Amino acid sequence: MGQQFTYLTTEGLAERIHYDARTIRDSLKDSVLIEGIHYFRPFGGRKILYVWENIERDMWNGADDHVTIPMASGGICNGG
Repeated sequence: MGQQFTYLTTEGLAERIHYDARTIRDSLKDSVLIEGIHYFRPFGGRKILYVWENIERDMWNGADDHVTIPMASGGICNGG
């Protein structure tokens, strides 16, 4: 069988990366978390499931590229 994936709800992802769920929905989704790579909508519905392994891979891959600082307002400041 193929690779096993860990699927997370927005709240589950928020717990895992220590971000507010609203920040994920409003600031990260569709800017750094891309549909079809980092998340999908099972059965064409409204519910979103995030693929932990792809998110973790890209968090580590992007760690050396640039510095991002989470802001209190929920935005992200790009440094470096």
